[in-house]
Amino acid sequence: MQDTLVIIPTYNEKDTIERIIRAVFSEDKKFDVLVVDDHSPDGTSVIVQELQKEYKDRLFLEVRTDKKGLGTAYIHGFHWALARGYQYIIEMDADFSHNPNDLIRLYNACAEGGADVSVGSRYVNNQVNVVNWDIKRLLLSYFASRYVRFITRIPINDTTAGFVCYKRKVLETIQLDKIKFIGYAFQIEMKFKAWKHGFKVKEIPVIFTDREFGTSKMNSKIINEAVFGVIKMRLKGLPKAS
Repeated sequence: MQDTLVIIPTYNEKDTIERIIRAVFSEDKKFDVLVVDDHSPDGTSVIVQELQKEYKDRLFLEVRTDKKGLGTAYIHGFHWALARGYQYIIEMDADFSHNPNDLIRLYNACAEGGADVSVGSRYVNNQVNVVNWDIKRLLLSYFASRYVRFITRIPINDTTAGFVCYKRKVLETIQLDKIKFIGYAFQIEMKFKAWKHGFKVKEIPVIFTDREFGTSKMNSKIINEAVFGVIKMRLKGLPKAS
């Protein structure tokens, strides 16, 4: 077992899942991988099962009974990781929007750079590092993060980023079963709670590339959750950890 687990949630990702898994395992640092699949009808889990024969004791699969949302998939993975002693847990998409070559940078920021949480940030150093998004989606994402910062006062530029490394102690401190949001706002809530507990969050600039295969999981319900969810978080707040 390695010290770091990469969690990849999937739903209908048969076009990319093998390539992303092989890409992670080709990195110089050794990572373990957990795929949390929401019973994809396209056979994503079957592909992972075949790969498990090749990557024994490094590739793991949890298949859930139905589609329950991104946030609950990650929380399932977090509990799985904590129960098995991993020291660093990384969130990563299956569609290559997150570059596997950046995994080591997120890991090093926590393992060597003093961060408790490292965020692969699209919006840092006054730059926007996004490839293949139309202007409408880019503006929506960028101003969503600005909106979150304004409402919550959280000192993070890319609050909705989904490429994140957590130290074990962060996930042990955050009460995972009390996370309210399951969609877009899940990423915001996790960062917000880590920050309010006093953990050090560091942003690592990355280039985000939109998916070439499959379809985006973004919808109006997820966006509304983010818009109104941050107001609830700000009003409720969270005391600093002692």
